This record gives sequence, structure tokens and C-alpha cells, in this order.
Amino acid sequence: MRLLTVLLGVAIIAAVAAVVIVLREAPLGERSAAGTPTPSETRASLFTDPCGTFDTGVRAPYAVTGYWLVPTSNECTWRKQLEAIHRVGGDTVIRLGTGLQARAVDDEGRVLTGDREIDKRYEPCEEDGVPCLQAAERDLKKANPNNRVTWNYVYRTDERFGPGLLRCPSMERVIPVGDRVYYRLVAPEDGSDDPSCDFSKPRNYHVILIQAAQEDSLTRLLDLADRFRMRVFPALPLAPRDPAQPTRANPTHIGTLTTLTRRILQDYGERFRDRDSLGGVYQPFELQLREMKFEGGKDDHPTLKVYAEQHWIVEQELPGKPILVSPYLDARKSVGFAATPAQVARGFKALARTGVGIIAPQDSRGTGKVGLFWPDERDEPVDARLRPVVGDLTYGEAYHGSTRDYYRAMAQARQEVAEEGHEVELWANVEAFEPSADVPCGNRGNRGATDKARLDTAVTLTGRYVSKVISYMWSDFFTCGSPSLADQITVDWNRPIPVDGVRKTRGIQEGLEIRGYNLNSTRVTISWEGQPVPKMLDVAAVGWYDPLPPPGMPERTETVWVPLNWSEVPPDTWIRVEITTADGRSAAEPLHVKAT
Repeated sequence: MRLLTVLLGVAIIAAVAAVVIVLREAPLGERSAAGTPTPSETRASLFTDPCGTFDTGVRAPYAVTGYWLVPTSNECTWRKQLEAIHRVGGDTVIRLGTGLQARAVDDEGRVLTGDREIDKRYEPCEEDGVPCLQAAERDLKKANPNNRVTWNYVYRTDERFGPGLLRCPSMERVIPVGDRVYYRLVAPEDGSDDPSCDFSKPRNYHVILIQAAQEDSLTRLLDLADRFRMRVFPALPLAPRDPAQPTRANPTHIGTLTTLTRRILQDYGERFRDRDSLGGVYQPFELQLREMKFEGGKDDHPTLKVYAEQHWIVEQELPGKPILVSPYLDARKSVGFAATPAQVARGFKALARTGVGIIAPQDSRGTGKVGLFWPDERDEPVDARLRPVVGDLTYGEAYHGSTRDYYRAMAQARQEVAEEGHEVELWANVEAFEPSADVPCGNRGNRGATDKARLDTAVTLTGRYVSKVISYMWSDFFTCGSPSLADQITVDWNRPIPVDGVRKTRGIQEGLEIRGYNLNSTRVTISWEGQPVPKMLDVAAVGWYDPLPPPGMPERTETVWVPLNWSEVPPDTWIRVEITTADGRSAAEPLHVKAT
């Protein structure tokens, strides 16, 4: 997504601390013949805690199964949000990440903001009546007068860490202050994080001051995830930004970032390694997916260098746990930094080589950087909601390609990079907002509410190319407006959403195979230009239905097949495939399939 506050970057991404929660569905054998879980099949149960009674059932399992979430200061509020997400089938919740920051200090050792003001977040931290950073420097010089602090860093979180965070108790501290806890970490400047803890030899050091919480939010989330049969993916610390190019990570700070990452992951490993609800980690530093180089040399993309260092630590401390990253796309012809599908595919390969396990590119429709259209719609005018971004143009004039073009190219790149030994999953992050705020949504800047039909269309355009669909973001884009997007999903969750159509023969009969969501007991209407009468086919009467997801596609996808004599279709013609339910509801977006 763009840098929408570094928080709406990834779709806005980066402000709190990140978590991804993944639900395990009932085994396939326990699903209904229609492939759609019913309330009884979700083995719904109730549990009660100080926040009240919570329902763990899935009532409206939608195609999107993951959401970004900003917790509030009220624990009961975000627990209810989690329950609401789970109710519509959400099995993934991603919390945004906070960053490691290099900071200046005043003569008394107090942390300063970028405006050279005393930072109130860190001011309360004192030891023996002096600011914590000054106390750290004092203690280092006691060990050797020639020890020097060359950089001071700060990091904040709503977690509370265990003893695994501290390596050298003689120099590192846990400092409780009121409702906060501060941690003082001291590490060699070279990033070695020397386990000898010998401070008697003169060296240069970096000091990291962490503001944390009295109660550990991650432990609470893991406990809650156990209730909902979910998995939690905490965020890695966000890398400092390059002051000259803020969209890039600053390699200058790799050593200290690596030290902090290692300490946090060692602590996670000690406390949570055996918990199934800890599923992996999330890489919150957002970048644009475009042609990039990563081959292990000095000319590698700086952000990918930082990624690789952090990801290497994950492999060491949490082996087998995947890393999720969500880069954004930009297909606009009007900007020089846009990328074609082929360029994005090459960037995808470079990103995969850094050690990520899951790449969930933002579809970038919410910011207007990519459009939702089919190849035969290139001469159509762009959606009116996109005009503030690209102007009054056609799709072909505005964009190098559509969402579908980009996911297709990345799916091919994923297969090719797997041959190099880099296994990675391709997910889609569909943006649940519009470029401008006709309906404002909380404090989400100038982005506005979208509707379920547009979100359904975004899912359709991801095609058969992704194995999971997630969305930025629940708070506040799914909860603002009346009716809210969440409410629209609840009442209309089982509307068909086709994602792919291919020519397919069953036995000796030609036909069309359609993949998507909620396809059972539907009617398929096939039409093309010049056709005298559209073909209307009832799946139950003349077709075939399979509730099981095709290999590599999201778990809730299904397949239907209907007969079609392709010799009746003129070569190279685009056919339009509409799906309608028995109660008359049509898919928001018909498939466009080329007769070849």
C-alpha cells in the first residue's frame, strides 16, 4: 500500500506491534457437502472472562480470512473485535509494527524527539535519580573509562518481555515505573551482541531503551488465540528509515536492529516455543514491489539487506516459523517509479530470496495505484472513485496492468523461485478502503469506506493465483459507516464470488470449469458479443460440483463445471460468465474468459 502513515503503508502499515492470527478450520471431512461451514460444523462454544461472554462460532464465513487490526487501550473492545472478525470467518489478524529509532539525548541524558523536545514517553525512566541512558553510560565507564556510547535508540511496545530479553545482567536492566516497564539493553556497536558480557575492554556501544507495559499483550493474545483455535504472529521490530529516502530501510543500523530482533525472538522462544498459537512473525517494514536486486552483494537493495539480516535471526531463533511481508504495488503510468507486471515478478523473486515464507502483496486498489479490470475492459473509463488518483482516463491509459495481471505474474515468479529452493506462499492483501473519504473512517487519514461489492470484485480479480486472501484493515474500514462493511458481509456472506474460469473437458463433453466461493446450487449465464441468446445453465441440473478447494487455492474455494460447446464461440472472443444464486443474487463481478 503506499506510505499511508507508515501504517497505511502496506496499506498504511506501521504503528503498534504486529500480530497475525490464523484459525484452523474443521477437517475437510467434517465440512458440509456444499463446502461451506454451518454454525454446527464450527463446533461453536462460549467462554466467559472479565470482558463477558464470547462466541467462538463462525456464522458468516467470507472469502477474506485475515484482517489488520489496531487494538485499543480497552482490552474488552479489541477482544470483541476479534470475536467479530472470527464470526465472519477471519482466521488471520495482523497487528501493525513499531520501529527502532536512533535518538539524540540532551546533556542530562534525556531522550529527545525529532523537534528537540524532551520525549515524554521516556522521561519517567530513571535509575538512582538520573535518566536511564545517562545511567547506562555511567555504568559502562565504570567498567572501563574508555567505553563510549556512540548511539542511543528507543523502541516502544505494549508487550512485556521475559528474562530472555536480557543477556548481561551486570549491565542491562528491567526498570518498573508506574504502569510502565523500561528495559535497558547494551550491545557492542558492531552488532556482535557479545555473549561474554565482558565490558572491561574499551569498546563502542549502543544503548537501546525500551518502553513496555506491565501486562504482556502477546500472552493475552496467545491465550485468546487458543480459545478461537488461532495462531499468533508477532511483528518484528520495524527498521529505522533512511533519512534521505524514507521509503527505504537504513542499513547503517542493521547491527543494532539485529541485536534487538535476536533478543526479542530469544525471549519468544523461551516462553512460547511450544505453543501452537505462536505461528511465526510479521515483517512490518513496507516497500514497493518492483524490480530489485538481492544476490548477497554490495549492490543489493538496502531494504532487502535489512530484511535478510532480520530474517536470518528468525531462522536461528524460531526455526520453522514463517515470516509474512506485505509489499505494495504501483501500476500508474503517470509516475516514473511504477512497475510493470514483469518488473514486479522480478522483484518478487528478490524478496523471496531474503527468507520470507509468505508474500501477501497489497492489491493497491484502495489507494488507486492499481485498477480492477479485465483485458477486454482496457478502453473502459476508470471507476469514478479512482479519478482523484489517476484522472478521467481509461484503464489502459491509466495503468500498466490490472490486479489480475500482477498476481498472475507473481504466481509464475513463485514457481520459478521455488526451483531455486526458495519456497514461499503467495497471498493477496485486498484493500478495504477507497482513495478519498466520502465516508470517513475513524482516524484513517483521508481514506474512506468501500462496499462489499467492490471488495468481492477485488477477490475475483486475484484469480486462481493466491492461496489466501487477507485485507487491510478491520479497524476502522470494516466497522465505519452504516451499514458497516462488516454488517454487509454478515447479511451477504454467501453471495457467489467466482475467481477463475477455464476450458475443461469432462469425459467426452466440453465445458467450462469455474472456481470460486459459494458456487453450489447456482445458475451460470454465458454470453458473448454477437451471440443470439445467452446460455443459462443450472449447475444442479446439468453440471457438476466439488466442494473441496483445488490444490494451492484458499480453503473455502469450490469448483463447478457446466457443459459448453466451444465450437460455437468465435475464436479469441471474450465470454462473460455470470453466477447467480437460487434466490436471484448475482456475483458482484462476472468472469471474463477468452475463448482460445
